[in-house]
Amino acid sequence: MLVKIIFLVLFFAVMVGVGLYSRKHATNVDDFVLGGRSVGPWLTAFAYGTSYFSAVVFVGYAGQFGYKYGLASTWIGIGNAVIGSLLAWVVLGRRTRIMSNHLSATTMPDYFGKRYDSKALRIAASAIAFVFLIPYTASVYNGLSRLFGMAFDIPYEVCVIVMAILTCAYVILGGYMATAINDFIQGIVMLGGIVAVIAAVLNGQGGFINAVKSLAELESDVAVTMGQKGAFTSFFGPDPLNLLGVIILTSLGTWGLPQMIHKFYTIKDEKSVQSGTIISTVFAIVVSGGCYFLGGFGRLFDTPAIHKEDGSVIFDAIIPSMLSTLPDILVGIVIVLVLSASMSTLSSLVLTSSSTLTLDFLKDNIVKNMSEKKQILYMRILLVFFIVCSVVLALFPPKSIAQFIAQLMGISWGALAGAFLAPFLYGLYWKGVTKAAVWASFACGIGITVSNMFFSYIASPINAGAIAMVAGLVVVPVVSWLTPKMEKKNVDEIFSCLEEQVTVDQKVALPKRKQQ
Repeated sequence: MLVKIIFLVLFFAVMVGVGLYSRKHATNVDDFVLGGRSVGPWLTAFAYGTSYFSAVVFVGYAGQFGYKYGLASTWIGIGNAVIGSLLAWVVLGRRTRIMSNHLSATTMPDYFGKRYDSKALRIAASAIAFVFLIPYTASVYNGLSRLFGMAFDIPYEVCVIVMAILTCAYVILGGYMATAINDFIQGIVMLGGIVAVIAAVLNGQGGFINAVKSLAELESDVAVTMGQKGAFTSFFGPDPLNLLGVIILTSLGTWGLPQMIHKFYTIKDEKSVQSGTIISTVFAIVVSGGCYFLGGFGRLFDTPAIHKEDGSVIFDAIIPSMLSTLPDILVGIVIVLVLSASMSTLSSLVLTSSSTLTLDFLKDNIVKNMSEKKQILYMRILLVFFIVCSVVLALFPPKSIAQFIAQLMGISWGALAGAFLAPFLYGLYWKGVTKAAVWASFACGIGITVSNMFFSYIASPINAGAIAMVAGLVVVPVVSWLTPKMEKKNVDEIFSCLEEQVTVDQKVALPKRKQQ
């Protein structure tokens, strides 16, 4: 217990210390929200990766999908690395940085407002972001409950409140730069922690080969495996179609999440784009691939503790049950690992939400002539308000959603990415996107996700989110072809930033072939 407490005290002291150090980087709105658009490759890449993976992934998703799909759940981690990190950086990174800077956009809703010349779109996007980031934050808190119950005799409520206060403290003090530096530190903890945990768990099963052999020999429910022997060690697992839905939601979903896209706004230079692409991809392979690979062995730790009285599985209990057999020092590392994953995601969520509500909703709409000092003050106040809302939802979930609190991440991702992904992506590359198409995408993403919450016509909230994203990618071009186009002169001016000539070293870009 002493070892665990020492780990926690040191961890929290470093987080708050970084917040105090970063105060000088939070003197104006641009610095507080974007770090002055001068964040280097390592900080940006780690900020992206640590915002991507939280306690929900480590405790909830890795346990749930590892139990359902076996070792094939590792494909989710691979998808996260290739689609959610590598392709996201290649397709979105550079253009997002160029166009957001050209439009002086500081948030995703701000981008929508200026790209499509619509204050109404900006306000609607900020409202959507604020509403659906709160349940995502609550799901992050929820992911911590069982781990803390396993490691400490501390009530879940105390854990949530302390974590919220500490996250709030360092974000209020140092803004984005404090978040980025802490994300880097937390990312290193996550990389080392996941490797150590995988090695310890497999060692406890007699090594990798013996663990795979034991998993292959398990007799499982025929309804799950459809009679397939060794289903949980097969290439695509017992249910490839639903596995694909999880990969789409958790990988492509990052392309439309405000807190993820925000990282591209802050990139310093071209070198940061190139290096950040590689770093964030490697980070995702180790952390996400490692989490789902570890979860794939979940059935080897099937005990009465992970089942309800009716025999159904408590998915959130699988990973804690697996880790409960580890030595105390490794449990301490796991606690810091999960705290790192959670606090980095929380800091990103609260900063995104408070800045969006202040700059896109209150400024010039509710509060006129808002000075820089007032903008930062409002962001800090709303930051506290956002955290309070998410803590209340985590501690006192309404009965109507209590049964699927563990699925809140899927619902939030489905709604946000379903609404935002298509108009954001198409808006970076295609001049023909119309305002009506953006509204249609908002309605489609929110409509599918929310209606499915109440009527459950799509069995899995994960698949509903994936369908919402794919639907938006179809709806936007179709509606754009059928509705009036934006004024050509304005659109050409927006895209002019991509045509500006720059001089680079020949090692970066080959010269044109000289005429003979």
